[in-house]
Amino acid sequence: MSIKEKTQKEILADQSKSDHHQIILYNDDINTFDHVIETLINVCDHTPLQAEQCTLIVHYKGKCSVKSGTLFDLKPRLKKLSAANLTAEII
Repeated sequence: MSIKEKTQKEILADQSKSDHHQIILYNDDINTFDHVIETLINVCDHTPLQAEQCTLIVHYKGKCSVKSGTLFDLKPRLKKLSAANLTAEII
C-alpha cells in the first residue's frame, strides 16, 4: 500500500486555491468613515450598504472580515487596502 506524501509546495498550492482565506480590516484612529467606505467599495467590490456595515463593525468591534476568497484574489486587494493606509491582514 502506497501513501503519497504532499510536498510543501503542493500544500501551499492547495492553500492558495482554497477559498478559506479572509481579509480582516482593523480599526484605526486615522481614517475617516468616508475614506474606509469608498475604499471598500473600490477595492473589495462592496455595495455602499455592505461597506457602511463593515465600517461600523470595524469601528465598534475593532475588526471585521471584509472579503473572503483565494489567496490569489485576496493578495492584490490587501495591497490596495494597505496603499490606502488601511490596516488589514489575510488569515
